[in-house]
Amino acid sequence: MTTPRSFPAPHDAPEAFLKVLAHHAIAAAQPDFGSVDLPALPEGRVIVVGAGKAAASMAASFEMHWNEPVEGLVITRYGHTAPTKYIEVVEAAHPIPDEAGAAESARLLDLVRSAGPQDLVIVLVSGGASSLLCLPCEGIDLAQKQDICHQLLRSGADITEINTVRCNLSALKGGRLAAATNASVVTYIISDVAGDDLRVIGSGPTLPAVATPHHSLDVLSRYNIDVSADIRAAILANESPTITVAKTVLMGSGRTVLNAASDIAKANGLSVLDLGDAVIGEAREVGRAVSGIAVAIAAGTHPIRPPAIILSGGETSVTVRGDGRGGRNAEYLLGLASSLRGAANIWSVAVDTDGIDGMEDNAGAIVDPEIVSRASLAEMEGALLRNDAYGFFEKVGGLLFTGPTLTNANDFRATLVLTD
Repeated sequence: MTTPRSFPAPHDAPEAFLKVLAHHAIAAAQPDFGSVDLPALPEGRVIVVGAGKAAASMAASFEMHWNEPVEGLVITRYGHTAPTKYIEVVEAAHPIPDEAGAAESARLLDLVRSAGPQDLVIVLVSGGASSLLCLPCEGIDLAQKQDICHQLLRSGADITEINTVRCNLSALKGGRLAAATNASVVTYIISDVAGDDLRVIGSGPTLPAVATPHHSLDVLSRYNIDVSADIRAAILANESPTITVAKTVLMGSGRTVLNAASDIAKANGLSVLDLGDAVIGEAREVGRAVSGIAVAIAAGTHPIRPPAIILSGGETSVTVRGDGRGGRNAEYLLGLASSLRGAANIWSVAVDTDGIDGMEDNAGAIVDPEIVSRASLAEMEGALLRNDAYGFFEKVGGLLFTGPTLTNANDFRATLVLTD
C-alpha cells in the first residue's frame, strides 16, 4: 500500500505518527455494507434490529446500500448515534444497563416477534450489545442485574466471563432473540471479542449459546460475587433455546484493525511484531510484558530489529482495588511506562477503538520517553495502586480524546521502537 500523505514520518515525529496510525487503523473497522453480500429481498417485510456501539453506523450503512423498503430499531450507547432515515436509533447506558436499555430491548423484542415466515429480520451486532440488550430474564429485575454487572466489572473478570453471566441473566441473548421469530434471520457482526467467536460477540443473540447457567454460577463463585437463592434459581431456569444457526457475516474485527496498522507501518519502513488480536490479562501486567519486548528490541537482543513496531489487540482487564479513575488502556500504558522507566527511543499508544476507554471520556493515552521527567517511578506506582491511570496521564500529559468512533473492534496497542 502507499503511505497516506497525512502520515508524519515515524523518525521525525514518533508521537504524531502513532496518533495518526491509530486513527487510520480504527477507520479500517468502520461498517461498510458495500463490501458484503446483502440478502435477497423477501416477500414480506425487512426488519432491521441491533445493538452495540456501532449499531447506529451499521444501520446507516445498511440503509445506504439497501434500496428497498426497510424498518427497524437499533440500540446504541449514549453519544454513539448516527443519522438514519427509516431505522430508528435509540440510546441507552453502557457498561451498566439502565431503564432506557431495558425498555428499548423489550420494544426490540416485540418488533422481532411481530415478524412472520415471509419476513426477513436483519440483526446488527457489535461490541456493547451485551450491555445494551439488557432486558432481564424472568425472575430477575434490572436493579439486581445492574448490581451483578457492577461487581463483575470491578472484579478482574475478563470480558468472556462477564458476557457468560450477562447471557444467562438475559431474555434476549444466547440465541433467545432468534428464537423469538419465525422469520428468516441474517446477522451482521463487528467483533470486539478476542478470537472472534461469533457466538460470544454481543453474547450471541442469534446464535446458540456457549455458556450454560452453571457456567455463569461458576464465574460468580470464582470472583466471590454473592447472589440470592432467588437469583440463582432464575439463572438455572433460564436455559438457552435450541435454534437453527442463522446466516452470519463478520464485517470487521480487531484483526481488521491490526492488518491496517501493519500495512501502514511496513510502508513507513518499520519491522512489525504482531502479537495478535487476542491478547488478554491484567492490563498493567500486559503493559509490563510488552515493555520488556520493546527494551529487548531497542537493545538488539530480539530477532526483530529497530526501527520496529509492536502491535496487539484484544481486551485486557483491570482488578479495581483503588478509588482512582482509569480505563484498561490507560492502566496498560501506566504499567508499561513504570517498567520502561524512561528508556530511550520507545513510544507507545493504546486506545479502545470505540473511542471510550472503560467508563471515562478518553479513548486511551500515549507514552513518550520523557515521561520520567514529568513523574517519578513512585508516582507511577502510586497511581497504579489507586487504579488512577486517568488521573496520572491527566497530570503529566498523554490522554487521547477521539470521541465516539461509531465502531468497536476491541483495543488497539502499538509500541514504536526507534534507533538513535
